[in-house]
This record gives sequence, structure tokens and C-alpha cells, in this order.
Amino acid sequence: MKFMKLVCCFIFVVSSKFLGNVKAEFSDLGWLNIQLFHALQGDEFTLRGNITVTNLNTGALNINQQTLSDSEKQGLKSLAENNKLYRLKATVVGSDGQKYTYLTSSKACSLVRSQLLVTIWISLDHVGFVLGVSQTIPSSRKSDDCQNLEKYDLDALEEFNTDVYVKHIEVAPVPDTATFIQKMEMERQARERGDLKDNRGFFAKYWMYIVPVAILVLISGVTNPENQNGGGR
Repeated sequence: MKFMKLVCCFIFVVSSKFLGNVKAEFSDLGWLNIQLFHALQGDEFTLRGNITVTNLNTGALNINQQTLSDSEKQGLKSLAENNKLYRLKATVVGSDGQKYTYLTSSKACSLVRSQLLVTIWISLDHVGFVLGVSQTIPSSRKSDDCQNLEKYDLDALEEFNTDVYVKHIEVAPVPDTATFIQKMEMERQARERGDLKDNRGFFAKYWMYIVPVAILVLISGVTNPENQNGGGR
């Protein structure tokens, strides 16, 4: 009994502390600075732009992008024509000073067909830690066809057409384990005192005894048909 009470108290304290921390830390979220680098020519990553999230609660942000050079446009065309991946690296620095790097990729030919229209998603957990940075292309612009790309002119484009969204991962509800344990403990105590009466019918109480006996009777009747016939003579 004492053990059950200790378990209930422990679960209650942990659950309350967990939910309290979520509320407190979520309201004190800071900022993020994200540098974007892309690989257009081999494994060399060059600066694509910078995202500053000024408020993680509201998702308020600023984005600055580098103008694409002719060599970068040519490198992207080459990736698309050879059906290769466009790789994006995001270096994240938060208000705590910690630095993290995330990698994402897209089909280069889909990127060319979209005319550099992309969406960047910044996924955060309940305390503002960055779980990932990913880039997607609108489904209406996606295509696995890497042929006839010459009709998609990138020369007139100066930079990526980028939308950025901050996405918070929701916290799952904490199960009410303490109440369940308390209920089980109260029922056990009531049974020990005799306060908990069993109002079930006769069969509901003793079906586990009646059913095996009935099965044995049926089996014995099937396996001894000669004895039954002999008794009728």
C-alpha cells in the first residue's frame, strides 16, 4: 500500500513538473540564426542566404539571400541535366550559443522546373530546440522528368523564391496514470474489507468452472457411443 502511494506521488510530481517546464520554457523562447549553404559544384558549399528568426513563439523572421552567380546557375543546370540532387546545409545558432548543422536535399531537375520556388521548414520541439531544417518543392511543381529542361530559363532569376515556416511539434497529453493506480488501490482495499460486493449472476461468477465440465461431458459422450447404444437394448 505504501509502495502504491509512493508511485502515485512520484507520477504526479513528475507530470506536474514536466508540464510546468513546458509552459515556462516555451514562453521564454529566444531567437535563431540560420546560415544556408548549397553545393552546386562538387562537394564545395557556398553561401545561399541567411534566416534570422526573431521570435520562436510567433515565427517572426527575416531572410536575406545571395544573388546567384552565372557559375552557380550553370552548376544547378548541370545537376538537373545529370539527374542529381541539390544539397542544402543549414547551420543553426540559437540564443544559447550552441551550433548545429542540418542537411537536406531535393531533386535538382524539380528545382529547375519550379523556377527556384521552394519552402524551408524549421521544426522545433516544445522547448525551442531545432529538430530539423528541410526544404520542399510545391507538389504542383514537382516532377521526376529531367528531360527538356532547356525551356526552363534560370538566367533571368537572381535568387531563390523562398518561403520559410517555423513549425512547432505539439506535446502529447500525459496519461492520467496516477488516477488509475489510485482507483485500483481503492478497489483492492474494498475487496479486503468486504465492502465491494459482487452482484453478477451465477453463470457470470462461475463460468470458468462450468464451461470445462460441460466440454468434458460432451467429449465423453462422443467418445463412448457404444456404451450409449448398449444401454438402449
